[in-house]
Amino acid sequence: MNTEKVTARRLTAEEVSELGPQDGIFVSAEMDDLSLDCYAPASLTEPGQKFEGGSFTARTIFGQEIRVLPDNSEEPGIWVADEAGEEIEVLQNAGVLLNLALFVPNGNRESLESLYSAARDAFGAGIVQRWSEEVVAVPDVKVDLFEEPARGRKNANGQNRDRRALDIYPTRVRFMEPSDGWKFIVEPHKEIVDETPTI
Repeated sequence: MNTEKVTARRLTAEEVSELGPQDGIFVSAEMDDLSLDCYAPASLTEPGQKFEGGSFTARTIFGQEIRVLPDNSEEPGIWVADEAGEEIEVLQNAGVLLNLALFVPNGNRESLESLYSAARDAFGAGIVQRWSEEVVAVPDVKVDLFEEPARGRKNANGQNRDRRALDIYPTRVRFMEPSDGWKFIVEPHKEIVDETPTI
């Protein structure tokens, strides 16, 4: 476990309420409900003044959400970098976990093994790991995938709807999420035909 020493100062609930999601803080490092004896870089999930009751929710750079009561002396609290503070141990970021969905045309076992071996060559055999594998046959069909506001305008016909075209293969839809306030609309693919008269 790699850590680095950071000079930081513990904040009171009043000081935390003045922070926003863009401010860098440190909270207790946790992995799978196991509390580690160090801190992790984090940020508030929403502006501090929106929290009530002295309890704040922070999200670490490792994706863990942690609820903290800064004024509770029995809890690790919330810290911010400050040269006039004291040294704390902060967990370092060791790398990035990629969740990949790969489409292999006419895919077979040999082509998949070629992909794995190329990734191992690029990053090292001990780095690239196969956590789970799902082989799905992909139909030779395309759909038009759109995003539309979840609450559409009344009397809006198909021509004037607010939509963002994503035009994608249907199997990839499973790995996507619509934007906040938007929903997916899937329609059979229509080739765009340019009917502009030419001379």
